[in-house]
Amino acid sequence: MTLIIAEAGVNHNGDPELARKLVASAHAAGANVVKFQTFKAKNLVTEHAVQADYQKKNTGKEESQLAMLQRLELSHELHYELIAYCNELGLEFLSTAFDDESLNFLVHDLGLKRLKLPSGEITNAPLVLKHAQAGCDLIVSTGMATMAEIESVLGVIAYGYLNPTAKQATQADFDTAYASESGQQILREKVTVLHCTTEYPAPMEEINLNAMDTIASTFKLKVGYSDHSRGITIPIAAVAKGASVIEKHFTLDQNLEGPDHKASLEPDELAEMVTAIRDVEKAMGDGVKRPTVSEVNNKNIARKSLVAVQPIKKGQVIKAEDIAVKRPGGGRSPYDYWKIIGQQSRYDYQAGDTLFD
Repeated sequence: MTLIIAEAGVNHNGDPELARKLVASAHAAGANVVKFQTFKAKNLVTEHAVQADYQKKNTGKEESQLAMLQRLELSHELHYELIAYCNELGLEFLSTAFDDESLNFLVHDLGLKRLKLPSGEITNAPLVLKHAQAGCDLIVSTGMATMAEIESVLGVIAYGYLNPTAKQATQADFDTAYASESGQQILREKVTVLHCTTEYPAPMEEINLNAMDTIASTFKLKVGYSDHSRGITIPIAAVAKGASVIEKHFTLDQNLEGPDHKASLEPDELAEMVTAIRDVEKAMGDGVKRPTVSEVNNKNIARKSLVAVQPIKKGQVIKAEDIAVKRPGGGRSPYDYWKIIGQQSRYDYQAGDTLFD
């Protein structure tokens, strides 16, 4: 079953009540996971870091990233409250760590067993290493990445899993770990790679869902898709292409103030996406082409048989003008049309009778 991650992200706007409502909404929609973002703004950006163009557009104001992100921090206390609420609902809590302090908090204080490495951090080798050394299952988003960068981050991850106490490493260490059978094995067991287009919203012509196939065939790992497009069409298509994980931003209201609301689904859309994905999963089947239970019941109705179009006497030589191909099925197969012509009938038939000769 596809793991559906409802990405609340920073759409709580720093408001605890809004965060709790997002959890409730993710659960009501049928998502498996609700994901937030854990960071200390001062550890994440300098005071000189500028907003992305989409952030300026979506917030309607121009300010430093630091000022914007400080308003969007999720307090440690609220993490505990949200996890307790998720446990009550039977929903997995997940959060993305953007700095060492936040990662340590998620792993050692909250005890998360699954981590998400965001697209913007996959070149942050020290943080990547610490993610792998935590030993958790790891979802790796690859927005903005080349195939070479994906291979590089997988090398760091393989090394981290195999060397959980190492304090430093070289590129050669990463390459060796990635090339080893033990490294490949643990990557297959622990890592899912998400294709992603890092733009909010992502233009359709830049989605490139076929890159999922390239990632899967090149790295032989589980693949998924982190979606930033408008609507629900693309994540549904990604599931049909084999995505094992779907991540999608959602909000309670696209008109709320904040950088990600306008590129997020509202609750009814999130629920619609989950339902559609579950329908696609059912529809994919096992790949064996055979009549289904429903089709067996419809065979005689939809298919045809050889029938008499005029009376035929027992012993009479059957001619082409005596027979036709009509519904229902269940009688002599139309494949026998040429075989039966010229044969003596073994039965009497009235016009419209199904042939059994």
